[in-house]
Amino acid sequence: MVFLTASFLLVSLVYGALSTAVAPRGVHSVPIYKKVSGNTTSIKALIARDLVRFNVDAAAAVGEAPATNEDNSYVTSTQVGTQTFELLVDTGSSNTWVGAGTAYTPGSTATDTGDKFFVEYGSGEVCGTEYIDNVVIGGLHITGQGIGSAIISEGFTGVDGHVFLSTDTISPADRRGTVVGAETVPTVMDNLFSQRQISAEVLGVSFAPENGGDTDDANGELTLGGTDPTKYSGPITYVHKTTASPFNQYWGIAVTGMTYGGASISASANAIVDTGTTLIFLPDTAYTSFLSASGGETDVSTGVASWSTLPKANLVFTIGGVSFSLTPSQFTIPAAQYADWGLPAGKFYGWISNGGSLATGGINFIIGQKFLENYYSVFDTTNNQVGLAPRA
Repeated sequence: MVFLTASFLLVSLVYGALSTAVAPRGVHSVPIYKKVSGNTTSIKALIARDLVRFNVDAAAAVGEAPATNEDNSYVTSTQVGTQTFELLVDTGSSNTWVGAGTAYTPGSTATDTGDKFFVEYGSGEVCGTEYIDNVVIGGLHITGQGIGSAIISEGFTGVDGHVFLSTDTISPADRRGTVVGAETVPTVMDNLFSQRQISAEVLGVSFAPENGGDTDDANGELTLGGTDPTKYSGPITYVHKTTASPFNQYWGIAVTGMTYGGASISASANAIVDTGTTLIFLPDTAYTSFLSASGGETDVSTGVASWSTLPKANLVFTIGGVSFSLTPSQFTIPAAQYADWGLPAGKFYGWISNGGSLATGGINFIIGQKFLENYYSVFDTTNNQVGLAPRA
């Protein structure tokens, strides 16, 4: 069973006074990048972090900003009041909160609601006092945003908190009970839309694969409020969110088939499209068939697929009637990154692991960053759909 607790973690870095590129049709675009912090030094630890995350939503936001990476989790520099915080972009709980690192100091724009908040994540928990304050993210200004000021936080190293960018369409039940006295908590995304900072609740996401040993490249872009046609080629294939539980609580879609080397390894299955999950997690039966067809096995020391020789064929997902392929070089870990993840030389390792069985409950199929690095993805709350297109 795959559980997502802390965020889909997709992040933008707000530069404030710095100018940003303007994408076609007036959509704001700001570069994002990943950086391995060194806190996660094994693939097994990365898998554990990925899998513990899935008990909350994955959502779409509208805007863009430069981002840094904390163990493959994108973070953002977001202004709250007069202070700037490095925050994980979170689509898995209803609260935006600060104070895990730098303490929040309420200024003249802040109002103490007198309410308490508490959020539990797979990687930790936080509690404190709820304030109302102004927020700037991706160059967009929000007034009257609910902000939690952490008194106690556990499991958050190297970041100051979370900024939540989901909307009412994503698991609204998760938005109740986190603030005492509040039935629901308006999110950053809700307020951006209601305050007319964005015209559509759409997030476009582009990141490029990191080649060789590079882990610090500026390699992508977030687009708040729409898409950036310069980042993809051809038409975007849109599919509606699935209604099947529990996938409908996230950005869940139907994958109508999977093949390896042209041979079927799975019939239709529901999957989560999640920018905050690093790896690709296949359902148990599809994973077993994939290993059999490709001549691989699960590496016992890491938990990922491995091979004695590089696989020869493509792994293909059929989504919305369109084939989305990953070549062997795209679904395997570059040898130059082995040292980063504690991998011994002598064989090939995949960015692919076993998501388990639905019989155990929860999510068992996640299309994560290592797929999405090769495609432009769109999270469209306005039309309740997910889009994919080849990366430009």
